[in-house]
This record gives sequence, structure tokens and C-alpha cells, in this order.
Amino acid sequence: MKTFLVVNPRSANGQTGKRWVEISAQVGKVLGDFGYGFTSGGMDAARLARQAIDDGYECIVAVGGDGTLNEVTNGFFREGQVINPRATLGLLPRGTGGDFRRTFGWDLELTSALERLRTEKTEPFDVGRLEFTDNDGNPATRFFANIASFGVSAVVAREVNQGSKALGGNLSFMWGTVKGLIKYQEQQVRLTVDGGEPEVVSVTAVAVANGRYFGSGMFVAPEAVTHDGLFDVTIWSNYGLSDFVLKSKGVYNGDHVTWKGTRRLRCRTIHAEPLTGDVFLDVDGETPGRLPCTMTLLPGAIRLKV
Repeated sequence: MKTFLVVNPRSANGQTGKRWVEISAQVGKVLGDFGYGFTSGGMDAARLARQAIDDGYECIVAVGGDGTLNEVTNGFFREGQVINPRATLGLLPRGTGGDFRRTFGWDLELTSALERLRTEKTEPFDVGRLEFTDNDGNPATRFFANIASFGVSAVVAREVNQGSKALGGNLSFMWGTVKGLIKYQEQQVRLTVDGGEPEVVSVTAVAVANGRYFGSGMFVAPEAVTHDGLFDVTIWSNYGLSDFVLKSKGVYNGDHVTWKGTRRLRCRTIHAEPLTGDVFLDVDGETPGRLPCTMTLLPGAIRLKV
């Protein structure tokens, strides 16, 4: 496949940019000729990916973390439609959290990532479409590859993104979770699932999952599959800091699904409206806006290199 790498040079705490000569040499040895572009600001990765698809590249590879992958996924779409259904999404993981790669059991080794990219093996990949209110108060649409959530998860994401991430992925997110739970107050949200009857729920966090992990390894949706045509939704209610401190192991190994405050469901669409104030969104680790929102699954919208 004709391959283009969308490179976030700030990923891996800046090591991707600093080591790019070495990394690109290894890529060239395995893949041969390839194109690439560096990101320098918000949604640059989407712009680069979209241009690469227009230029005839068949495999667009996100070189970075979950945020970079999210932007590259957005680049597969123009005006809400897939630009080229035959174009394939790839990942060379270089991020702090690395939640998307965990769903597939992928490590951080460059050699194993290049081996995946070298083969012709792909599979259908579901994509989530999110309609929401952006941080300026305007209606917006964004696509997501892994998980979109709202509630305390967005507060945590902001804490982590504003920090240096020098502690590494897991510790940065754990410390961000502690600070987020201290700040967060339980919110009342009206949920409508697949056009059914609306229901008011108390929300610590609601995760609408295509993949299985968020928050740097929290096993939020243990049964999610990225090509089954359904979101796996996990609703956490009435959890506080003491619950995280005392039972955090269960959040990372999946035991939380058996707890009284956890509820799960599957759906194709979910609509959420806030009843008690602003409720913010976390979209693949980024915080682009707030409720109200509608999330819709697009089954097999693109293909994924596996």
C-alpha cells in the first residue's frame, strides 16, 4: 500500500520528533518509500490525513497517541462522508495513554508496529460520530476511534493534558483522576438510547465505547469489539474519591462491571442532555466541548491495519 505517516513530533514526551531521523530510517527499511507530515497544532493531523487521501495514499498511519489517532480518523471524512472507503487506518503508537492499542494487545515496539503495517491484513473498523456543543458554544461534529465519554472523565482529561505527563501515562492519569474526583460533582443527565424513552441518570461518568480502554489502562468496556456494529456503554453512578482509592484495581481489571454503581448497555445511538449544569466531553483523550450531544456508530466505516 502507498503509505503516508501523520507524525505528532511532541508524542512520547517529544521523543518522536527528536528521534525522527532514526525512526524514519527504520520505517523506510520495512515499508520502502512513504510520505509523511508533521503536525504543529490542533486538528493538523486531520488536515494532513485528508490531503494524503486526496493525493492517492492508501494507508494513513497515525504516529503518536490516542489524540493523534482521533484526528487522523477525522481526516478520513469530509462533510460527514468517508472520502475513500478503501483507504486504511494504521497506527504507530507513540503516546502517553496508549488506550487504543491496548484493545488489540499491541505493544510500543517500533518493529512490531512496522510488521503490522508491512502486511496486507486489514479488518472493518467502526467509527463513532459525535454531534455536540464545542467549547465556544457552537454546534460541532467530530468522529472518534476509541471512546467518547462525559462526566468526571473529561475533568480528568483536562488535568492530565494541562500537566507535563512527566510521570508517564499510568501515573499521570491516576493523579489526574484523584484531582478530577476532588473537583467533580455528580451530574444529572437525561439519556435516550436508540430512540427509546428518555431516562434521567446520575452520572459520575458515561463511556460510549468502540474500544475497551480509556484513562491509560482503565478497562472500562471489557467486551467491546471494534467491528461489531454496536457501542458498549458503561455508566458509572455515585462513585467518589474513596471508591477509586479503595477499589481502583477493579477499574483496571474489569471487576467494576460487577459493582452496584456500574451499569452496561449496547446501542447504535445515544443522546445525552444535561439537567444540572455543564457536563463536559472527553473524546479519545481530548476535551472539545460539552453536552448536549448525540453519538452514532458508523459500522465498518473504514478499514484498520491489524
